[in-house]
Amino acid sequence: MRKLLLLSSTAAVLLLTGCGATSIFSSSSHPAVNSLTGAPGSNGPVLVVKVDDTPPAHPQVGLEGADIVYIEQVEGGLTRLAAVYSQYPNSIPSSIGPVRSARISDIDILAQYGKVAFAFSGAQTKMLPVIAAANLFDVGAEHNPPTIYSRDLTRTEPTNMFVDPVALLKKTIDVEGKAVVTAHSIGFQFGELNNSEQWRTTNRVETATSVSMKWPTSSYQLTWSTATKKWLIGYEHQPDLSANGSQLSADTFLIQNVSITDSIYHDKVGGITPFSNTVGAGTGYILRDGYAIPARWSRADPTAGTTWTLLDGSPALMKPGHIWIALTDQKPLLNGSARS
Repeated sequence: MRKLLLLSSTAAVLLLTGCGATSIFSSSSHPAVNSLTGAPGSNGPVLVVKVDDTPPAHPQVGLEGADIVYIEQVEGGLTRLAAVYSQYPNSIPSSIGPVRSARISDIDILAQYGKVAFAFSGAQTKMLPVIAAANLFDVGAEHNPPTIYSRDLTRTEPTNMFVDPVALLKKTIDVEGKAVVTAHSIGFQFGELNNSEQWRTTNRVETATSVSMKWPTSSYQLTWSTATKKWLIGYEHQPDLSANGSQLSADTFLIQNVSITDSIYHDKVGGITPFSNTVGAGTGYILRDGYAIPARWSRADPTAGTTWTLLDGSPALMKPGHIWIALTDQKPLLNGSARS
């Protein structure tokens, strides 16, 4: 009887298909969209990798494949990156790095994603219990073999450790059975700009061809490319090239103004670790399509996503694609002029 019912159901579907209806077995005509980027792609387990951002770490490896990249201030006014990947096994670099240690700002940044796999080279002893208590999977170098975290002997320590993310996620998910969170919205909305004259005037939107951001001892520059329709990224006034020779770029670049204060942590030479507060509310800029758009950000608690709104109160729309986020307390320079 069960076989007859199955045959009857299949026959009914085939008859409907023949009459012009869409079969329930046919694939959707709409491509899958990655929830973090708003662009075509898949929603896989979320991996976050801490990447060194000092001059000796450049050129970095694998950042061109990240869905989202955060720029954070660390000791000595330098910067370090948190690169987010969410399209394993369909699309992920074969190597990422140089991998460096975790910092206290990472805990709140990552909480909005859910229980991610967090890849890093280590952490200050005082911070290890904080990482252990956080809602994340510690898949750092201390818990994995040199076949996954390896050293590039053509580079010097400490900027020569690289991670194989494919092997790491396979071990974490397939072998160890860890339920790494699947990519989902963290508050960003995507779409085309209104772009009317009234909309630009009301929201104080400016045309921008170049933007500069700085930290005490680090700086980034952006140049709008009309050819690629992307922001080309510069580091310390030079093109920020990946190890594969391509210049890093972003479809949307967010300047998120945050408070940066001293934490209770410090590095091995006594440098105080700064804490970038990404919970609460603040101002910033959305850079996309050759425009600098003033905006406000809001995040109620560490587990909540970050929402962005325009000056008129309407939702801010990101351009689908790669997103970079600069966490800074410094004023950016738009077209060579400081903006508050």
